Amino acid sequence: MTVTEVEPLLTRLTGDEKHAQSAHSPLDVLWVLYDRVLNVSPDRLDDPDRDRFLLSKGHGAYGYYSVLAAKGFVPHDWLDDLAGPHSPLGHHPDRLRIPGVEISSGSLGHGLGLAVGTALALRAQALLKPRVFVLLGDAELDEGSNHEAIAFAGSIGLDSLTAIVIDNRSRSHFQPHGLAPLFTVHGWSASTVDGHDHDAIEAALRIRGLHVVVAETERKGA
Repeated sequence: MTVTEVEPLLTRLTGDEKHAQSAHSPLDVLWVLYDRVLNVSPDRLDDPDRDRFLLSKGHGAYGYYSVLAAKGFVPHDWLDDLAGPHSPLGHHPDRLRIPGVEISSGSLGHGLGLAVGTALALRAQALLKPRVFVLLGDAELDEGSNHEAIAFAGSIGLDSLTAIVIDNRSRSHFQPHGLAPLFTVHGWSASTVDGHDHDAIEAALRIRGLHVVVAETERKGA
């Protein structure tokens, strides 16, 4: 299956059209993560050596759901009842109801701090193999909590952590030199890529160490 075959799964999710662009903008990154990079599978959900993926951009959840369905984490027929009274799939993901979901998310600005805590906990348990990936939207960088997490991760050299920022230029505060310097000033390495170029996304995600991947997509509302 390729990402173009995921799109029909995405269209089965209805009822949250106001977040359609938020769901579509990270789709290529999510596909590359689950198809090429993440060391995780539906039959290893409790493996302590699995990689962890945290979706901070929880309001774009139904793009995430379609990839989870394509990769066998959830049944395809769940996609036909988004936020139904008995559906596990809410408008924001719930880690207690959806296999493979590491955190419940949707409140902007929480995911990166949780990813830092996850990476720290793995290091404290001497679990050095797993990598921790967290995906957030560029507007989340308006939240001060993220800058505290960026600075803290840099200060302790949290080298198992990779942040992915989907940049559709929806943030309130313009950064004249792009988003990468917000991280590199604190010791992170950075890659800026076309958010639809699968090979470029994969190459950036495979860089180990404390790293941020800025994936540029179409401007929100364009």
